[in-house]
Amino acid sequence: MSGGLDRKPNLLLCLSFCGARAMSFTKSHIICSITQEAALPKSKSCQAVGHFIDIIKGVLASGEDVLISGFGKVCVREKSEHRGRNLAKGDAMMLPAKRVVTFKCSGKLRRRCNGTGCKAGD
Repeated sequence: MSGGLDRKPNLLLCLSFCGARAMSFTKSHIICSITQEAALPKSKSCQAVGHFIDIIKGVLASGEDVLISGFGKVCVREKSEHRGRNLAKGDAMMLPAKRVVTFKCSGKLRRRCNGTGCKAGD
């Protein structure tokens, strides 16, 4: 493997190598894919993914958004206090204000997932 970043990872190869079934693509799969594609030791791949996730968590916890070009934007949104219902009792109640994390995919990712309108370089 060349380890070049210009290649698109062969995720099917990684999924079959890692023993994935019809389920979500997990952190372990990401580590496996990086190990295969970048020809790094698994421990280094695990460290890199862990640091990457920690950085994103820290940025989101501080209330900032994370924008990854060609992938999407992870945002922290404020939800105000609102009326809800206790399903067990059926009583109306006020739900407290909170912050939620949302994701909006980029146009490139949307086109790639839908298989339509892909431009060169997407």
